[in-house]
Amino acid sequence: MGFFQKKRDPISEKAQALNQQIQALETEIKRLSAEVASPQPRFRSSTLPGGYSSAPPLDPARETSPREHFEDVDHAPLKAAEPQVKNEHYNEMGVRKYDLAGAWGRFKDSLKTPPASNPKLVNYLAAGSIQGLRPLRYEKRVARNRFVFLVVVLLLMLWGILAVVFRTS
Repeated sequence: MGFFQKKRDPISEKAQALNQQIQALETEIKRLSAEVASPQPRFRSSTLPGGYSSAPPLDPARETSPREHFEDVDHAPLKAAEPQVKNEHYNEMGVRKYDLAGAWGRFKDSLKTPPASNPKLVNYLAAGSIQGLRPLRYEKRVARNRFVFLVVVLLLMLWGILAVVFRTS
């Protein structure tokens, strides 16, 4: 009947194949970077071939100070932005009021399940729109029928054991 056989999961098989490809690409990248990192041959003369020089000529008018590439930031708005507290949240003694409606809303939100990170994928899985996967409603029905079958078998076994015990005594 196949109760104890694990079903094939095409998504996990595809993920495993992709992970193997990623590992192969990473090893290829490491091999190529090791080849590039090998030392280059040095020239015996002080000039480069083809008339190239090692550094561009410096323009004395273009020289900059090391602080020139930083811009000044006005820190006044950052320091002046203090959190503004509304007086309606505090009573006349300066103690924070208890917000019953807010507490009830937080309690209701804590009971809700978090929203799906990818609702479109959830819809596809529920409807069975991914090729090779059965819809969740079918899987739920199979699991429910399997549970009902096992409960009936357990009850029959229990009834048989009790019948044997009470007939012998």
